[in-house]
Amino acid sequence: MYRSHVLVCGGTGCTSSGSATLIEALNREIEGAGLADEVRVVTTGCFGLCALGPIMIVYPEGSFYSMVKAADVPEIVSEHLLKGRIVTRLLYQETVTDSGIESLNQTSFYKKQLRVALRNCGVIDPENIEEYIAQDGYQALGKCLTEYTPDQVVEIISASGLRGRGGAGFPTGTKWRLARQNESDQKYVCCNADEGDPGAFMDRSVLEGDPHVVVEAMAIAGYAIGANQGYVYVRAEYPIAVKRLGIAIEQARENGLLGTDILGTGFDFNLEIRLGAGAFVCGEETALMTSIEGKRGEPRPRPPFPAQKGVFAQPTILNNVETYANVPRIILLGSEWFSSMGTAKSKGTKVFALGGKINNTGLVEIPMGTTLREIIEEIGGGIPDGKKFKAAQTGGPSGGCIPARHMDVPIDYDNLIEIGSMMGSGGLIVMDEDNCMVDIAKFFLDFTVDESCGKCSPCRIGTRRMLELLEKITEGKAELEDLDTLEELCNHVKLNSLCGLGQTAPNPVLSTLRYFRDEYVAHVVEKRCPSGVCKSLLTYAILADKCKGCTMCAKVCPVGAISGERRQPHEIDPKVCIKCGACMDTCKFGAIARR
Repeated sequence: MYRSHVLVCGGTGCTSSGSATLIEALNREIEGAGLADEVRVVTTGCFGLCALGPIMIVYPEGSFYSMVKAADVPEIVSEHLLKGRIVTRLLYQETVTDSGIESLNQTSFYKKQLRVALRNCGVIDPENIEEYIAQDGYQALGKCLTEYTPDQVVEIISASGLRGRGGAGFPTGTKWRLARQNESDQKYVCCNADEGDPGAFMDRSVLEGDPHVVVEAMAIAGYAIGANQGYVYVRAEYPIAVKRLGIAIEQARENGLLGTDILGTGFDFNLEIRLGAGAFVCGEETALMTSIEGKRGEPRPRPPFPAQKGVFAQPTILNNVETYANVPRIILLGSEWFSSMGTAKSKGTKVFALGGKINNTGLVEIPMGTTLREIIEEIGGGIPDGKKFKAAQTGGPSGGCIPARHMDVPIDYDNLIEIGSMMGSGGLIVMDEDNCMVDIAKFFLDFTVDESCGKCSPCRIGTRRMLELLEKITEGKAELEDLDTLEELCNHVKLNSLCGLGQTAPNPVLSTLRYFRDEYVAHVVEKRCPSGVCKSLLTYAILADKCKGCTMCAKVCPVGAISGERRQPHEIDPKVCIKCGACMDTCKFGAIARR
């Protein structure tokens, strides 16, 4: 029995900030202080506040230390763990109040969150099945196998209102029922852990912090539809997630929770990992299944749908990591418990990877129906440097940009589609007044063009033509007619592409045209980028009344575009200037203007 537990985030974010070195230092100092039998260091998954990593929580006090360095460890061990004195200077400052140290759950980042899919992340050791079992792990599987028929399991999931968290929001129970109804000697359960959206890391974090929840949920799904084989398709770029998932599968097998005759019920279910090579198109269900089969990851026409013919032409269900993470709790607590959260058509909670121009970068889980304003201003802590909120991108390259006028729209599947975006897997990128919305549309479309598999002409050719038009606009070479052409092309690609990648690729362009058309017009008519981002439309000039003639700008200019005598105002030759901005970055007197 340990008197103290030190939980250190071992997710990718904190690992990249040095948490592995921190853990080594902790174990070394604890051993040196003679506390090895009293204090246990636990590597956990993501706590959520990724911007503050490496993160450490000491229990039973619940002291939340942030941005901890290895050099801070001796003080934490000697003061807190040995003498019982909390090191206040290292605490997340929002937990420090005049009346003492507040619970982490009372901070602005956490108090509006409701953790269901993330409930074990940052709480348990993801490489220890006993800790998962201590948190009611595998009880849902046992309940299904001993108390419910497969049809009853499907009905519970249907009644809960759980919809797929991977993008389209298709009802999970309906998908399971269709697969169950299709007779076959062999069926498959698949998990989409490919997660290719820029800025998205929700599924990765669940696999890193609570891999057993996915193993358990997939076994439940196998029982429900009559499948004995499952595949988790996960990005090879997620080494920590792959490692922990592999450990979880092996531990479950060793404990009789995977394999043959699970819990003595006669139910057989096996699980394997399939590594993806980073192709974004493999996030589309039929392309993913084709890749699992060992073929080039390209989408297939539908119908037939995967519930009829999926992996190896057998009935198959595919859900993403977050969808599965909800299943065991629904089985244990009931469909009414889950459906009591959220909105009329979007039940439960949603995990978002909050990034971009936001103070509290990290992972958040909120009830469906929470507004964008609550997420950005309260949970996210607002925009840095007092800048104004401009837009939020949801759904990655498949989604759209939500302007400030819609900040109070409750976030759910239907509301986001109505305002020109989509839920997607849960990436939420915040933009401020310095972001050019034309450039943002170009960024996402450039990504989509690279990731198109090329199988169908509308996507292969159409997205390329769209990108060329956006490049023409940002270079100041477009005419107003090009905007109409761009919009027409967007609608054609949307309606005629084979799979979801091409069908949703125009969304960032259409949403920015809808809400920020004035920026497009400024680029075309005035040959000006209002946000000062598009390089071809920028000019740099030296303000004579502010220039001290220090010559620093001239020294850093790579092309010799700046001239002038020492202690006299300098000038920039616009014909020579390559608009790199080095002069502006170097000037200490604010004497260089960018227009």
